[in-house]
Amino acid sequence: MAFEATKREWGELYAFFRLLADGYVYAGTPDVKRNEQQRIPVAIVQREEHDGTRQYIVEKDNIHIKGEKMDKLVPREDFETVAELILQAIRSSKQDDVTSPDGVEEFLDEVAIYDLEAKTDDRTDFSVAFYDVAAPLTGFCVRSRLGMMFPLLDGGRTANFKFEQTGVKFAVPTINKINAEGEEDDVISRMLMIERLGGVLKYSDVADKIFRSNLAMIDLHMGRLLAEMTRLMWLDGITKVSELTEEVKRLNPLKIKDELINKHGFYEYKIKEFLLALATGMRPAKLYNGTESAICGFLFVTGEGEVLCYQRAYRQTFADFLFYNSRLEKGSTEKDKYGYLERENGVYYFKLNLKIGLLKR
Repeated sequence: MAFEATKREWGELYAFFRLLADGYVYAGTPDVKRNEQQRIPVAIVQREEHDGTRQYIVEKDNIHIKGEKMDKLVPREDFETVAELILQAIRSSKQDDVTSPDGVEEFLDEVAIYDLEAKTDDRTDFSVAFYDVAAPLTGFCVRSRLGMMFPLLDGGRTANFKFEQTGVKFAVPTINKINAEGEEDDVISRMLMIERLGGVLKYSDVADKIFRSNLAMIDLHMGRLLAEMTRLMWLDGITKVSELTEEVKRLNPLKIKDELINKHGFYEYKIKEFLLALATGMRPAKLYNGTESAICGFLFVTGEGEVLCYQRAYRQTFADFLFYNSRLEKGSTEKDKYGYLERENGVYYFKLNLKIGLLKR
């Protein structure tokens, strides 16, 4: 019997089957193309299910599946067939929910996959051993352009920045009028109204103390830098991280020397370090001490269905990929509690929210 799953869920399964069918994966370049010089053989893919761990060992013609209660061989060409069926189903569906193609459900039963999204505690989707079955397993997250992608950063209200409202001191009726301006998510209208009435929004702090400390691990002024990028997204409509960084270089909010900006690439370096930290496990509300998590990289599925590998072992390529392929996004003002003037200890603050996702194309 057919069942439905989201494109993101199917995308994870597609990447898993694609690795087993091909027996290799190409390293990706910063501009989301395959690196022809870096074809990496896949020896094992390990996946967690609700009833235990499964290892899928790549042999010449078969996939050898080993688990607590199973040990069987399945032809590799079957994984190829099912991967193609899933890819066609995802690409031909206009809805986010995709019905399982004929034969796929029976195949999932045969290869002992009962959870479309793997059951892990460390936020990886599955682990891969490259080159040899004796090689160490490395954990990966799947990100797929075929469906909705999890954001790199979606911290909710913990990822808010506070701007103090200075300049003209507004009376309460004026504050109420500003907060009633525009639709709920029309943050820019309220920002422009504050400016029009003689107010100035001056960066104050990172709203959440854990996120503030996490950012300080990368740079003591990281909060100010990211807050400025978030403000620019709203005021100038720039969303790509690489383009926002160029604008920040021009404005130089941290007032650092030209040599540091242009010769050392200070702003680019700090943003790349932040994106790498996010990709490998930093979260706003969880204490971050720089220790690397179980996530060693991304398996990135392109719109054409090619799987590309980005991993911590090739740090610069991974950082450049994140830098050129991420953007700032606008979260819900109601859910994330930002975009209004709020009084705190006799001072009015206006909060902006940081949310970062990968580009869809």
